[in-house]
Amino acid sequence: MANRHTQGNTPNFGWQRVKGPHHTTAYRVSHRGTTVVASVIIAIVVFLGTFAAATWADVSFVVEGQKIKAIQQKGAKKVDTTPVDPYANEVINILLIGQDTRDGDSNSGIGGNEADVQDLHNSDTTMILQISADRKTINLVSIPRDLMVSTPGCQTTKGEIPAQSSVMFNSIFANGYSTGGDVASAASCTMNEVNYLTGMNIQHFMVVDFGGLVNMINAIGGVDICIPTRMTDAYTGLDLSPGMQHLDGSLATQYARMRHGTGTDGSDTMRTTRQQYLIKQLIKTALSKNYFTQTSQLYQLAKAALQSVQMSEGLADTMTLVSLATSLKNFNMNNLYSQTIPITPWVQDANRSQLADGADAVWEKLRNGQPLVDQADTSTDSTTTDNSTTTDGSTSTDGTQADGATSDGSIYNDKIGVITQADGTLIDAETGGIIDSETGAIRSSTTGQFIGLNNRYIEVTYCGVTY
Repeated sequence: MANRHTQGNTPNFGWQRVKGPHHTTAYRVSHRGTTVVASVIIAIVVFLGTFAAATWADVSFVVEGQKIKAIQQKGAKKVDTTPVDPYANEVINILLIGQDTRDGDSNSGIGGNEADVQDLHNSDTTMILQISADRKTINLVSIPRDLMVSTPGCQTTKGEIPAQSSVMFNSIFANGYSTGGDVASAASCTMNEVNYLTGMNIQHFMVVDFGGLVNMINAIGGVDICIPTRMTDAYTGLDLSPGMQHLDGSLATQYARMRHGTGTDGSDTMRTTRQQYLIKQLIKTALSKNYFTQTSQLYQLAKAALQSVQMSEGLADTMTLVSLATSLKNFNMNNLYSQTIPITPWVQDANRSQLADGADAVWEKLRNGQPLVDQADTSTDSTTTDNSTTTDGSTSTDGTQADGATSDGSIYNDKIGVITQADGTLIDAETGGIIDSETGAIRSSTTGQFIGLNNRYIEVTYCGVTY
């Protein structure tokens, strides 16, 4: 049966028509949005058994206060305000938006408080979160802020924004906010563009800012991050030594956002690799909490997460969030697949980007509700299929076997998911990308752009973690 959240009810077909380059405005891909949803889900799952009536009412009050009404767009399927049913055996698609704003002390403290940016509201991060129908896999796909796109225009609370071509992706959020004067307009315009770009029918969104991420990380007591090489940033004063470091909310957020200084190359796409790692560590930390002895801390995490995120109507429902958490309580972290959509430098400006050839394959998997990674190809008890296509459109190493050498001299270490070729090149088994030995960052073997980070590799190599 066709899923109403995937290709069955595609609201428009801009993704089929637009052949030119696509570009966004502010892709500081912090996986803030993803962190929010993960924190909410995990905290509610663990705390579920201790919810008293007063606690439930408290949480429900917070959730209700974070509700945003999505704005109906011309030509799009009617906005679905029905609460999400996690037990409907349907794919759930959520657009995660990290808002770059200087409003409030907590946001200006992290992002800077320059006078000329006080009124700005950019989308610092945009990701598609897709939870599979059987709740066994999760896809996270980042859309760079500097991706050049064509937009069909959108409706805001105070008027219509006309269609445009060759605009930065994150300018859509900013223009929506500027015209409509609210987050509802900004998020609705962004969601409309993502549906136009991908051919999907995403109906739900979550929006979070800098301060929200800091509060969530602090609520859980901080996170452990493996630093493979010293990282310093003159812009923020961040100075991290190599090794496993325990970071509080402010430091972790700066780590995820830093773009300049040592340990970086100045690109937004490299920054996304650290943000993906931060999300995984936050989830891991939440799962490690003791259900019986740390319920108070977990409740504070849940509340901090809920207070930090604004949600569309179909998500802003306490029973929906609790049910979603329950449906994911046995989720295996190995089945969380994340990547940046394949891009390449824009033909008109190398400082901007456009979609690469592998992007269509990723959009198709999302429209069909399929895992980004073919699970059969990553099984440790099977041989990788010769010339199999990976999520970035590259080709995996031929005949690679689990924990063994191959006829071409390659060696596969299934514990860290790394194929070491005869010439010493490190290949990420999950994506087929090339691993930077010093940072663990993964580049597409086709476009050379960053698409992820192999955290197990850096943890074993630089922090002595045992898997």
